[in-house]
Amino acid sequence: MKFKVDIDMTPEELRKVLGLPDVQQFQKDMMDKITEQMEAGVEGYDPLTLFKPYLTSGLGSMEALQKLMMGLMTSGISSTDNKKD
Repeated sequence: MKFKVDIDMTPEELRKVLGLPDVQQFQKDMMDKITEQMEAGVEGYDPLTLFKPYLTSGLGSMEALQKLMMGLMTSGISSTDNKKD
């Protein structure tokens, strides 16, 4: 038996359904800060240090999502293999 579900939604609606934060203002603020520091010619300016706290937590949650999805896919495969035996 196969089920097919088509969902028609905008990226904004999908973001809300998944509970993801709206980061548009954050991105704008970060780009404004980076531009401001670049224009000021700050010595020793490193944009990676500005993003480091946000990248660390963001990548962790992405890894958790990937592990969750992989677990769901592999549990489905193992349960269908058991049924065939």
